[in-house]
Amino acid sequence: MFPFSKIFLVGLLLVPILSSADLEKPDVRLVIARPASAPGPLDNPLKGYCLYTSAGEIHRPYSMVFQYVSWKELEPAEGRYAFEAWEKKKWSHPRASGKHVVLRVYVDYPKKPSGLPEWLRAKGVTEKDYRAHGGGKSPDYNHSQMVLALERLIAAMGKRYNTHPRVAFIQLGLLGFWGEWHTYPREELFASEATQHRVLRAYLKAFPNKQLMARYADGTLAKYQSIGFHDDMFPEDTDNGKDWSFLARMRRSGHINSWKQTVVGGEMVPNAAKKWLGKRWEFTRAMTSRSHFSWVGPYGPGLEAKTSDDFIARSDQLVRQMGYQFRLTEIRHLRSVVSGAHCKVVLQGVNEGVAPFYYPWLIKLAWLNDQGTVLSSVQLKDDVRKWLPGKFELKATLPAPAKAGTYQLGFGIEDPWKKRPAIRLANDLLVKEGWTVLGQVEVKSKLK
Repeated sequence: MFPFSKIFLVGLLLVPILSSADLEKPDVRLVIARPASAPGPLDNPLKGYCLYTSAGEIHRPYSMVFQYVSWKELEPAEGRYAFEAWEKKKWSHPRASGKHVVLRVYVDYPKKPSGLPEWLRAKGVTEKDYRAHGGGKSPDYNHSQMVLALERLIAAMGKRYNTHPRVAFIQLGLLGFWGEWHTYPREELFASEATQHRVLRAYLKAFPNKQLMARYADGTLAKYQSIGFHDDMFPEDTDNGKDWSFLARMRRSGHINSWKQTVVGGEMVPNAAKKWLGKRWEFTRAMTSRSHFSWVGPYGPGLEAKTSDDFIARSDQLVRQMGYQFRLTEIRHLRSVVSGAHCKVVLQGVNEGVAPFYYPWLIKLAWLNDQGTVLSSVQLKDDVRKWLPGKFELKATLPAPAKAGTYQLGFGIEDPWKKRPAIRLANDLLVKEGWTVLGQVEVKSKLK
C-alpha cells in the first residue's frame, strides 16, 4: 500500500468495471481517501504577495512581482517598441526570477520625471505643471495625437502580452496620476469621458485573454463588467463608510459581485503593514473577505524586515485567506484496473479562500512511476475558474497503462508558463514534480 501520511484509507477489492455513479456508493469496493488538511502554500501562483523588486529584500514567500514602466521607456521612438529590452532589464532581476508579473504603464507619476515620449511633444502634446502629491507634469490626454498613440500602444501591448503566460494581470494605468485614472485634486487635468472610453475599448480589444484591472469601479468604468479592480489603499479605504471608498464604488456601479469572474487586488497602505497586521488585524481580515482580495502589492507585509512572530503568523494567514485555496476532502478511485481499461476517479474538495482562480489553466490526471515520472496524462473538461469559495467536485476517467504494475495517480493544475503543475493543495499529500499523488492503483494484465 502506498504510504499516505495522516490519511484514512478504506481499501477493498473491486469489480472490473464501475461507473462514476458506482464510485459514489458507499458499499462499492474501492479506495476512499480522506486526506488530512495542511497549511496552504504561501507561494501558489497568481495570489498572495505581488511585490516591488526594487524596494529591498522580500522577507516572505511570494509568487508575483509588480512592475511599473513609463510609456517613454516602452516606446522611445514612434512605433518602435522596446518590450524585449525592458523585460530583459526588469524581469531578469533576481527577485523576479521564476515569478509571474503584474504590470502598469504610466505617463505621469508624481515626483518622477514625465513618462511622456519626447516624440509626442514634437507632435504638439503639451503638459501642465502641478504641485499636488509632490508635483509633476500632466499631459493633455485629449489631444488627438495623444489618443491615437495611446490606442496604438495598447494594441502593441496586446500583441506582446495578451497570451504571454508569464504576465498575470494588466493594470490599465496610462491615465492620471500614477496611472490610477484620477488627477485629484486637479480634476480638470484628467481625460475626458470620450478619451476614457476609447482607451477602455482599446484595452478590451487588445486583451481578450488577460485579466485587466482598473483603480475605480464607478464613473466611466461602471459600464465595463469584464474588468477587475485594484484597491491601492487596502484595507483602510476598502469599506470605510464613505461614499468614495473602494467597495462603495463597487456597489454603486453594480460591480460588487464581479469578483466571481474578475480579479480584485491592490496595494496595502504604504509602510503601514505593522498597523494592519497589528492592532487592526481583525479589520484587515474582514476587508479581505468582504472585498474578495486575491493579492496584495506592490507594497505589502512581505517587504517588512523587522517583525515579530505574531506579524509573520498573520502575514501567512493573510496570504492563505486571499484568493483561492483548494483542499481535497475526499478521493475515490479504483484500487485495481485491467490494463487498457479506464480508471474512474471522483474528487471532492473545498475552496477555502475568498475568491476563485481566474484563468482556465488545465486540470490533469496522470499516471506516475515511483520516481514521479509522468507516463501518461489526460486533460479534464472541468473549469477551475468555477471553483468559487465553497465545495467543488470533479469526476473523471483515464485509460490505464498497457503494462501491468503498480502506478501512482497524480493530480495537477498546469501553469502554461512553466508547463507543469503549479497549484498546490492544502493537504498533507505527497507532491512529485508538481503532481499531487492521490493514491496508487494496481494495473492487472488482461485475462486470456
